[in-house]
Amino acid sequence: MMRAIATLGPIGHLRPAPGTWGSLAAIPLAWGLHQLGGFALVFAATLAVTGLGWWAVTKATRDSAEKDPSEIIIDEVVGQWIALWPVSLGAQMAGADFWALWPGVLTAFIAFRLFDILKPGPVGWADRQEGPFGVMADDVIAGWLAAMVVAVLAVVAHLPMALA
Repeated sequence: MMRAIATLGPIGHLRPAPGTWGSLAAIPLAWGLHQLGGFALVFAATLAVTGLGWWAVTKATRDSAEKDPSEIIIDEVVGQWIALWPVSLGAQMAGADFWALWPGVLTAFIAFRLFDILKPGPVGWADRQEGPFGVMADDVIAGWLAAMVVAVLAVVAHLPMALA
């Protein structure tokens, strides 16, 4: 059960790049949450899955020699959802459909994957930490950084229209 949660079922076993598959799977899940309850549900689900992920990672890696097995992707789901927060909130505030903000969705995906793969600064620091904290925290931080990129680019993209 814990392994299934940590790997998001079979998705964590897809090759190559299971983390990318996990991030891709997280996008329609975020959309579904947004459809059901707007940004508040996306936010609450992110917090709940962070806690659930921490617990699942703890159980799934307890007897593993590998500190962050590639098939564990619940952390990518959390990070990708955080990266999508500005999209969900922006769509809700504008009264727009989630997919109407597709450039934000694409930016959130690309920025999150880049931060998660390249592990700059605080992402790399978190990745070097032991246990479930290290597994989860690097993706949470990568998600926050990606969310900032999405938000800044949204302002830049929409500022000319706001000034007109």
